[in-house]
Amino acid sequence: MENKNYILASGSPRRIDIIKKHGINPTIIPAQIEENIPPIKGMKETVMFLALKKAKSVEALGSNKIPKGSIIIAADTIVYKDKIMGKPSDKNDGFRMLSELRNTHHYVATGVALVESENQNARVFADITKVYFKDYTDEELLEYLDSDEAYDKAGGYAIQGHFAKFIDKIEGDYDNVVGFPWNRIENELKLL
Repeated sequence: MENKNYILASGSPRRIDIIKKHGINPTIIPAQIEENIPPIKGMKETVMFLALKKAKSVEALGSNKIPKGSIIIAADTIVYKDKIMGKPSDKNDGFRMLSELRNTHHYVATGVALVESENQNARVFADITKVYFKDYTDEELLEYLDSDEAYDKAGGYAIQGHFAKFIDKIEGDYDNVVGFPWNRIENELKLL
C-alpha cells in the first residue's frame, strides 16, 4: 500500500483525518457531482452508486491531474430510518430528522469506491452500522441545532461531536458512522 499514489475524492475533514491517521497522505481532490439518489433507492445500492460516481468523476479529470495507477478513494454516507435521510436544509429540517431518530435505532450506510485510475480495476462496497439514540428533550435538541455541527452531516448529527452524549450504543464500525469505515477500506485495498 505504501508505494501507491492515493487520491481522496472528498474534502471531508473527518475522512482526511482518518486516512492520515493510518499513514496515508493522499492528494485531496473533492468530487464535484450532483448527489442525486438513483432509482433503486436501497441504502446499500445508493451509497455504492454515489461513491463510484464520485470516484469516476475524479478519474475523468485525466492523467494530467491523476497519474495512471493512482488509487482513488471515494465515499458516500447516508442515514436510513424507513427512508434515506440526507443533510438537514435548516433548523426545522434538522429538528424533524432528529425527532424521528429519538429513542429508537437507525442505520448508517457508507459506500466506498476504490478505483485504480486508467486500469479498469475497482472495488465497490458498503458498510452498515446500527445506531441507537437515547431519549432527549426538545430543548436539548434545539440547543444542539443552534450549533453548526448538524448541517453538513447525513441525518443531522456527528457521532464524534457534541451529539455523542445522545447515542446509546452502536452495532458495527464506529468509523463507518463517522463516514469512512477504515478497517474495511484497508482490507479491500489489499484485494485491489
